[in-house]
Amino acid sequence: MNELTQIPAPETLAATGTIAERLAAFIETLPGREIPAATRERARYLILDAVGIALASTQYDFSHRTHAALASFGEGSHDVIGYGTRLPLRDAVMMNGFLVHGLDYDDTHTRGVIHATASCLPTAMGQAAEGDRSGRDLLTAYIGGMEVATRLGSVAKGGFHQTGFHPTGLIGAFSAALIAGQLRGLTAKQLAHAQGIALSMASGSLEFLQDGAWTKRMHPGWAGVAGITAAALARAGFIGPKETYEGRFGLYASHLGPLAEACDLSLATEALGEAWEVTAVAVKPLPACHFTHACADSAVALREAHAIRPEQIESVRALIPAEVVKTVCEPVRHKQKPQNSYDAQFSIPYAVASGLVKGRFGLAELEPEALNDPEVLGIARKVAYEVDPNSAFPKYYSGEVIVRLKDGREIAHREHVNRGASDRPLSAAEITTKFRENAAMALAPSGVARVEEAVLGLDDGISARGLAAVLAGR
Repeated sequence: MNELTQIPAPETLAATGTIAERLAAFIETLPGREIPAATRERARYLILDAVGIALASTQYDFSHRTHAALASFGEGSHDVIGYGTRLPLRDAVMMNGFLVHGLDYDDTHTRGVIHATASCLPTAMGQAAEGDRSGRDLLTAYIGGMEVATRLGSVAKGGFHQTGFHPTGLIGAFSAALIAGQLRGLTAKQLAHAQGIALSMASGSLEFLQDGAWTKRMHPGWAGVAGITAAALARAGFIGPKETYEGRFGLYASHLGPLAEACDLSLATEALGEAWEVTAVAVKPLPACHFTHACADSAVALREAHAIRPEQIESVRALIPAEVVKTVCEPVRHKQKPQNSYDAQFSIPYAVASGLVKGRFGLAELEPEALNDPEVLGIARKVAYEVDPNSAFPKYYSGEVIVRLKDGREIAHREHVNRGASDRPLSAAEITTKFRENAAMALAPSGVARVEEAVLGLDDGISARGLAAVLAGR
């Protein structure tokens, strides 16, 4: 008997079977489910946020170089956001994922510690356009992928960052395989195999943290490429491992080592179709690693409340979760003097110094002139970190800044629930404002309005191809 026929039927898998089988059953039946209107609305705003960031990313050198590299492989029929060019399916997905994640301004599921939209959206856009599906189909597939990615990330409890893996790229391959598979009409059996196949493709190294390399930006797009490839192989009858997640050499055991013992595998399928994790995804108010936000906001609050001047500051302590030290505090020499914008986006000392000196931490603070500001760098050298004993990680990315002034006073501010978190979310109006500001970096006002209308109208009749054309500026 062919192994593909040995996986139980979807209705059985809902309560039994491997994790991959249960996720496959959920995704296969998702188009027929009643997804709450509030969930679909929130998903549209998450997409709007991502598209605005992608458009802003087109204005940077890293984007142009990446586009040139991918375009060298030849033209295709799939649109690239903001460029007006067309590439083959997988190259377009790669580029669009790069653009969404390019400024590290994209959304984060806090418990899963993952930028899920950056891989889910480009994959859904590309595969839906390939099959000439509706915008509503695209949105449904995107939601399904988000539900999977956020849960799979949550299982690890922040462990991937401790072992040097970037969950956005790593986990994104599995959700992308399910998105692509669902849009191509794969059965639950094939969807289960697609996840097993993706296990040999999923990747994402955190080595970029050592020197501000550009590789993190490519992770979500590469996850989309891996997922689309895995789904195509599964559709053709290619067989993947069954115990993709819980196996002896499955995802968690192979990537977490001893930390796998702390995993809660039940979170991978917890309340699927009942609780919608899309509504718990946090939209970033600042263009930097989410781990820096609470401290950055605390620094701004201190400056505003006490009218601090740089020459008054003796020393600064930043309290952060133990789990994020490797990401935003080490190596200290790079964090206190970022070599480039990416270094700065993952630097507690720089984020705090910018807040204390300039009262803000936005895209302007990532420009070369800002990175070499002697006043900011002088304060950054005074910023030391300590592990926060009252951290709420990973539910919230807590942070506190304590400033000792030269006159002996000590002042502090704490952000226990980071701005944008699920319990302190940005509103639809705030997301729209962020989108308009980002999109305006690349488009005239009429173009910004046209994109906004298309994205928010995903459930109202626009086709996936129609959306892609609007986002490409055609």
